[in-house]
Amino acid sequence: MRKFPDPTEQELSEGPQAVAFQIANGNRRQNCILQTNLPTKMQAQRYLLANWPIVEKMARDALALGKVENGEIRLVMPPM
Repeated sequence: MRKFPDPTEQELSEGPQAVAFQIANGNRRQNCILQTNLPTKMQAQRYLLANWPIVEKMARDALALGKVENGEIRLVMPPM
């Protein structure tokens, strides 16, 4: 398994990273943001890809409940 790079100074000052993605909503795309507790963008992106079925279900459930704020669905990473 590859070792993640150390967080940059900017990432350390920003704190936990978020990653943006889109899901299909009919013939439109819905913007989503997943807030993680991970220190680097690369780790956040890898988390999203590794847990895509869970994150996609969370986003679709939020969409069905109408939890869209300013055109975005905001999700929080489940505890590990």
